[in-house]
Amino acid sequence: MSLDLARHIRTGDHILWGQVTGEPPSLVEALVEQRAALGGVSVFLGTGLARVLRPAHADHIAMRGLGGLGTFRALASAGVLEVLPVHGGQVHRMIATGQIRCDVALLLLPPADAAGTHSLGPCVDYMDAAVARARTVIAEVSPHVPDTGGHARIPTARLDAVWQSDRTPCLLPRAAPNAVERAIGAHVAALIPDGATIQTGLGALPEAVLAALLHHRDLGLHSGILGDGAMALMQAGVMTNALKPLDPGISVTTTLVGSAELLRFAHRNPAIALKPSRHTHNEVVLAQLPCLFAINAAAEVDLTGQVNAERIGANVIGGVGGQADFARAAARSPGGASIIALPATASDGSSRIVARLSGPVTTPRSDVDVVVTEHGVADLRGASERERTRRILAIAAPSAREVLERALQENPP
Repeated sequence: MSLDLARHIRTGDHILWGQVTGEPPSLVEALVEQRAALGGVSVFLGTGLARVLRPAHADHIAMRGLGGLGTFRALASAGVLEVLPVHGGQVHRMIATGQIRCDVALLLLPPADAAGTHSLGPCVDYMDAAVARARTVIAEVSPHVPDTGGHARIPTARLDAVWQSDRTPCLLPRAAPNAVERAIGAHVAALIPDGATIQTGLGALPEAVLAALLHHRDLGLHSGILGDGAMALMQAGVMTNALKPLDPGISVTTTLVGSAELLRFAHRNPAIALKPSRHTHNEVVLAQLPCLFAINAAAEVDLTGQVNAERIGANVIGGVGGQADFARAAARSPGGASIIALPATASDGSSRIVARLSGPVTTPRSDVDVVVTEHGVADLRGASERERTRRILAIAAPSAREVLERALQENPP
């Protein structure tokens, strides 16, 4: 028997739940099952790991979100997801002010503590703003959800309905990097000094970068994501956060994404702090972090250093996310750098170093310090337009360079 959502959700309501590991599986499944009876609702989506929402569910659920992120790419490809091109650091404020509407917040929580309050579990992000704004708060409570501390606790009394569950948050098995990704990881690791603070994203390439940092010392973490790669560095005594002037000794993130081992590792771990995205992505906070290295991916990079991480032509493959928030801060951080890392060649054999982007500019060239592929490192700092194009061209796939040079001659930047 599932929760009768019609007792709490009204026709026309705007519903919001946590990203990735913060998605309450039983509640979202109930929403999908009961969608016709609810009479039409809207949902706001971040990054997906579960595969519950499908294009067919747009018959009674209007979908808006941050892009084709994770499993929500299928929704974007089907044309049923209305994309909001906003920075990750803006979302918290937009929910708090009502620019992104939230009538109903769906939460995935651990059991309450002795004081009758719940941690927000593996995904704090913008959910505290959603709870503050929502008319109705419904929680799925499971003993398999980690208690991640007191940075944004929710009193049980604030919950309008509770569904007791035995479900585990969505997991993301640790990706095994291939030879190309390992080569890129080695190039990136060579740029990062001991004592640096790191920001990375999701996937095999960030895992390859983190794995290549195993012999560094006293690294720190201040990132939107904390995954298995960062956990391994913490366990190895590499990621100590000892030299960070802000949150010393603590790995700071807003979302855990990874294995069951990661969730167990983070449970009541004082060396990890999950904070709202208004802190993790805040430019004032990030400005207090010297030697900040933002390591982000891209769908493609053009010969001037512009980055597209959102769409290839009409195909939505990602979103703005927090890339620009961290890239701009790292580019200004004393001793730090904004790094874009990507394979030189896509899975279909096409070059990911291009003369002209086929989608929007996610991160402008002025906020990109270094571009890295398996073929090497293009350090763009202090380089003129002509020199930037020469350096980026040198790290494109050799088979693509002649075509790129010809396109450059025909249409110089």
